[in-house]
Amino acid sequence: MNWQISTFSQLDTDTLFSLLKARVDIFVVEQQCAYPELDEIDRQSDTFHVMAYEQGELCAYARVYRKSASECAIGRVLVMPSARGKGLAAPLMQTAIEVCDTHFKGNDVVLSAQTYLLKFYQSTGFVIEGEEYLEDGIPHQDMRLTRGFK
Repeated sequence: MNWQISTFSQLDTDTLFSLLKARVDIFVVEQQCAYPELDEIDRQSDTFHVMAYEQGELCAYARVYRKSASECAIGRVLVMPSARGKGLAAPLMQTAIEVCDTHFKGNDVVLSAQTYLLKFYQSTGFVIEGEEYLEDGIPHQDMRLTRGFK
């Protein structure tokens, strides 16, 4: 597996196209959610795009960004249908957490999890916060990974 971590300005057009297409294919088409997938967070200088490739094909992706002065967030987490069941989700999250720890040292890590994935995210150290809610018609739950260093 070949991992690539890039800011928006480091992405070439082919890479940008493949990651945006993957996000639309998964979150808009597969999950049947009509929402504005593209947002300004992608272009922020402190947003990192975490990508896993195998034989030149995008297999997994996550976006890491500063959410506030004390929090960073992991979002847009996906594994491509052709790569599912191969154990990529755990190393994807581990890599995304490492990006948080490197670039946002000491910040808690937050995410908005689809509820069917709660056990998976709990296995990576995240804990549930607050109540379940609907986001784009899909049940979600806020989660937090508290960092013990500053």
